[in-house]
Amino acid sequence: MTDGSARIPGRPGDATGTRRLPEMIRPAYQRSTLADLMPSIGARLGVPGCSTIIELPDADRFVVVLVDGLGWHLLRRAVRNAGYLTSLMGEARPITSGVPSTTATSLTCLGTGLAPGEHGLVGYTSRVPETREVLNSLYWDAPVVPEEYQPRQTMFERAAAAGVAVSSVSPSHFATSGLTAAAQRGADFVGFTARASDRDRADLIGRAARRGSRSLVYAYERDLDHAGHAHGCESPDWLDVLTLIDRRLGLLRERLPEDVAMIITGDHGMIDIRQDHRITAEDEPELMIGVDAIAGEGRFRQLYVDHDNPRLVAARWADLLGDRAWVRTREDAIDDGWFGAVDDRVLERYGHVLVAMRDDWAIMTDTQPRESGLVGMHGSLTPAEMTVPLLVG
Repeated sequence: MTDGSARIPGRPGDATGTRRLPEMIRPAYQRSTLADLMPSIGARLGVPGCSTIIELPDADRFVVVLVDGLGWHLLRRAVRNAGYLTSLMGEARPITSGVPSTTATSLTCLGTGLAPGEHGLVGYTSRVPETREVLNSLYWDAPVVPEEYQPRQTMFERAAAAGVAVSSVSPSHFATSGLTAAAQRGADFVGFTARASDRDRADLIGRAARRGSRSLVYAYERDLDHAGHAHGCESPDWLDVLTLIDRRLGLLRERLPEDVAMIITGDHGMIDIRQDHRITAEDEPELMIGVDAIAGEGRFRQLYVDHDNPRLVAARWADLLGDRAWVRTREDAIDDGWFGAVDDRVLERYGHVLVAMRDDWAIMTDTQPRESGLVGMHGSLTPAEMTVPLLVG
């Protein structure tokens, strides 16, 4: 094999010099992940088949606010900029996303109460086995019927069938998205536009929470993730947006009835990626040997290997990347518990080789040029990306 390390800064085995690399965080499915939150709320609301996994307040009305990009470690680092959220940290706890630590997978874990290997939204982008097209799960840009691609009953459907008034309060254009249909169907959608004031949004959530004798409201907040991707999660811009969201959440709590339990969490954390720590796969001929398609995202690549031995491909990637990445075959990642139990219908959606980046490295690809403009990224199994807060307001 040609030594490609000269084209990549540093050498395999020396990604961070003397700095200690973060350990891998494996999800504790059925104990403390996003997939366990809605079933625990369902138990409080009397939804059949639900049991308490995560201890929550005893209430008949719940509002769950998902702040996209709100990582546990990011929040702890920024307590001076988030007075309201900081006031809740005394009894807060970290939970984890599923793998990969990315929005489409996390929102579907939350909405279905299932691990990724069961619900089948396996990443930001992944290959549809029947057509070999690469599906972007956020934009839903392949001709796939969401209800067929993710046929399992959502927690919103289960709660509504049990007589709970279920609502989803999100930006209006999400009403007809494929991800909404796959992950959150069963909730009455309440949309708002970008021009809606914080007070207007709080009032929409409050009215939804007052419906019926038992209620469940899901509310989505996306601005923090956008700031992190555009400017970095260590930037002043990110802190400014966190402060704005903190005030927004404090206002929401003030305008909700006292009997409503407000749960605040995130879908993933984030890491800023230096320009000189971005490796473009196509620039490294050894990496592309045997790879027929690349999906996933910069921090978590899924490699589809149709004509080579996946173990040989994994060995080449592991040899070249060294301790910059955890490289696993699909079978080894499943055995290691990354995705929970994997349903047969979901199995071929996963890449034959999975590449989860460590420290502040990313694998870029010419097939996804839009990613080159991102500063903050996520998707891997580091503590900064995997752990999110569970706050009760």
